[in-house]
Order: sequence, then structure tokens, then C-alpha cells
Amino acid sequence: MARVLIVDDAKFMRLTLSKILVSKGHEIAGEAENGAEAVKLYEKLKPDLVTMDITMPEMNGIEALKAIREMDPAAKVVICSAMGQQKMVVEAIEAGAKDFITKPFDETRVNDAVYRVLG
Repeated sequence: MARVLIVDDAKFMRLTLSKILVSKGHEIAGEAENGAEAVKLYEKLKPDLVTMDITMPEMNGIEALKAIREMDPAAKVVICSAMGQQKMVVEAIEAGAKDFITKPFDETRVNDAVYRVLG
């Protein structure tokens, strides 16, 4: 299964996503609570997949997505957004995100997105 980097400034959201992914046999390669940390960890861990929150301190998810894709054009990033952030989701997809999932997380939707992105 996939090695996943979970990026969200809310520990509860990272924990929720982690439980969903681990239950499907994925390994959590690491966790970051902001975009700057995510970029550093991506370079170090080289995960198969990144789940990325949009709204975070220091560096937001879209800036982090762009930095990761610059480093690795083949990076697979799934954006996580709260309802009502459609404009940002479109911006994220244009920046190279492979899919998006909305919060609160729906286990089936998370698993479908991960499956689709990983092929």
C-alpha cells in the first residue's frame, strides 16, 4: 500500500485521516501542521501521496502544493478543504492537485480519492 504524508494544522483532522488510511492498509510516512513543514518532509520522506489542507499558518496548502510540484512534478497531492472553499479547490487543481476531499471527512470518499489518485 501507499506511504502517505498527512498535512493539516488541526491534530484532530490528522488523526481522523490517519485512522481512515491505516484501516485500508496504508502507512503514515509523516505528519506536518503547516505547508513549510510539509515541503521539508516531502523532500525527506518521498511519500507516495500527500493529503494537504488548504488553510494553514506559515504557508498555505496551495503554496506548499506548488513548492512540492516544483521539486517533484509527479507528486500526488490530494487537497482537503472545508465546505464552501470551491474557489480554492479550483486553484489547487490548477496548481496540480490530483483530487480533493471535503471536511468533515467521509471515509468512503477519502478511500475513493486515494484509490483513484494512486491508480
